[in-house]
Amino acid sequence: MVDTPNRKQRAVVLLSGGLDSATTLAIAKDQGSDLYVLTVDYGQRHKVELEAANKVARYFDAVEHKFVNLDLSTFGGSALTSEIPVPKSTEEGRNIDRIPETYVPARNTIMLSIALAYAETIGAGHIFIGVNSVDYSGYPDCRPEFIRSFQELVKLATKAGVEGSHIQIETPLISMTKAEIIQTGIKLGVDYSITHSCYDPDSKDLACGMCDSCRIRKHGFKQAGVNDPTLYSPDNG
Repeated sequence: MVDTPNRKQRAVVLLSGGLDSATTLAIAKDQGSDLYVLTVDYGQRHKVELEAANKVARYFDAVEHKFVNLDLSTFGGSALTSEIPVPKSTEEGRNIDRIPETYVPARNTIMLSIALAYAETIGAGHIFIGVNSVDYSGYPDCRPEFIRSFQELVKLATKAGVEGSHIQIETPLISMTKAEIIQTGIKLGVDYSITHSCYDPDSKDLACGMCDSCRIRKHGFKQAGVNDPTLYSPDNG
């Protein structure tokens, strides 16, 4: 793709429907990108996030929103894609010394690969992903070294890369705290009430308030000094 002064640059944005990806989408829009949104249904138990992704994409007037079905529950190996219980705790702190049961094997590698195919097909120069290495759950595929390695793969494994076109992996949240992410999103007009982060919502799709993702989210709003609009289960919120 060749950019002109009158044409916005296309960007593929990976959108789960959660707080981080919604903020990432807002940042891409603020930078003047035309938004080509990609959401992956990977067999996650918290299907409500797919509905949230649809709401967020419409909220930010995405040019296109593609859903890809790739059922990683075929392999399992994660509390998000199998019958392994989602870890719960009432404690605000978390242990990041070990990789948690909610890690989905190779998830970001797979999703970035799909996003790369999408970007190359439509001539997008950027792929945005909301990985974070500060307030994160201990996932190895959220680290800067993983992104740097995947960027090298982009150069070697694509027609665009071989022919000299540049597709940049953008990680605007990677060094932010959760509070900083929320504050950034508020400035950019993100409506966090339409996002969803919980790994184990109840039968009414209310957030459990006790899984790792819920606790990180609640702590982030508290530290940001922003009202948390999340609807939590009355038993645990």
